[in-house]
Amino acid sequence: MDEVPSVFISSEAFMDESAALPHLSRRNEDIALDMMKFIAMTTGYGKTTSSGVGFQGSGAASKPEDYAAHLLELYGRCLAAVQVSKK
Repeated sequence: MDEVPSVFISSEAFMDESAALPHLSRRNEDIALDMMKFIAMTTGYGKTTSSGVGFQGSGAASKPEDYAAHLLELYGRCLAAVQVSKK
C-alpha cells in the first residue's frame, strides 16, 4: 500500500484574502453579504422553525422559497444600509 505523504499548510493560507485589504477597499456588496449572514445566523431570520434566539414570528418562512425571499430582502436592506453609511 502506498503511503500518502503528509502536507503541512500554515493557517495563514486559509485566512480570508480580504482581511489583508484595507477596510475601505471592500465592495459594498461584500460588506452587505457579511452583514446579512451575521443577522440571519444570530437571529434565525427567515428560518422555517421557530426555535432560536432573536427575532421570532414575523420573519418566519413556511417554505424554502419564502426563506430565500426573506434572505434576499434582508440582503437588499443590508446593501442599502451600507451604501448610505459610505456616503
